[in-house]
Amino acid sequence: MLHLFRSPKDPALLYLLGGTLGLLFIASIIGAVLARRASSDKAKLTIANLNTRTRAWWMMVLVFAAALAVGPIGTTILFGFSSFMALREFITLTPTKAGDHRALFWVFFIITPLHYYFLATQWYGVFVILIPVYAFLFVPLRTAIAGDCEHFLERTAKIQWGLMVCVYCISYAPAILLLLKIPGFAGQNAKLLFWFVAVVEMSDVMQYVWGKTCGKHKIAPTVSPGKTWEGLIGGGVTTVGLGAALWWATPFSPLQAAGMSAIIVLMGFAGGLVMSAIKRDRGVKDWGTAIGGHGGVMDRMDSLSFAAPVFFHVVRYAFHA
Repeated sequence: MLHLFRSPKDPALLYLLGGTLGLLFIASIIGAVLARRASSDKAKLTIANLNTRTRAWWMMVLVFAAALAVGPIGTTILFGFSSFMALREFITLTPTKAGDHRALFWVFFIITPLHYYFLATQWYGVFVILIPVYAFLFVPLRTAIAGDCEHFLERTAKIQWGLMVCVYCISYAPAILLLLKIPGFAGQNAKLLFWFVAVVEMSDVMQYVWGKTCGKHKIAPTVSPGKTWEGLIGGGVTTVGLGAALWWATPFSPLQAAGMSAIIVLMGFAGGLVMSAIKRDRGVKDWGTAIGGHGGVMDRMDSLSFAAPVFFHVVRYAFHA
């Protein structure tokens, strides 16, 4: 089993954590100052949104750091719980019928725990195919046995899609810690996971800031009016620069770190856009209320759900021993 630190105190990981907490502290001070100076209602609303995001990130960074401190099992449990909550939000927003309940019991209480068990035991061969192959075939079979054929394809697809995006895709984040064996980087995967999560969230924040300050050209106004080309490009370039500057926490060169950051930015944007389309379809603003003032778990995991599997496999193919 991989360990959190190569030595009792890994300086690089501590620098990452300390730098993140320092940035949050600075953001909190700036937010408080801006909140006092804001005069227009629009400015007050924007700053209040930023301050809410900052407070939510204080909580999430501390929880994430605590999970890393416990080790790989703690991190796996954290993401497993996040997957469970995200799947609960997804199924709540995509109503099912009585004929789906037994299939859902399997999805929540057997397939999801089994998937994370295979991750925790580093059984890559089963981890990678359990949901996209065996669960994909089992769910419609179990639903068909219930005998309710009304909207059968639609109902089954909702369950399968929720299982894929909320459990399978999100689980690739802790898989960075547990399943990647990179030559010359043994015992340091915690830094790579921290770097990946930081880049995902920096991308979200930078796109929001750039979009609010100079965003004019909307990418998909009927899906997500707040997403603009200026936000994507400005936030993306800023995030790529920040990701490259943190190359020392990864097994990548500065140029490789920039390329990986670009992949994360693009896939994170795709995830956010697709999840917004689902929320628009269901007529809601947020997936839930699990994170006070900041929506549900899936509102924080939407970008990560698309970025994690792509990042994992790119790294595995290019760097895995």
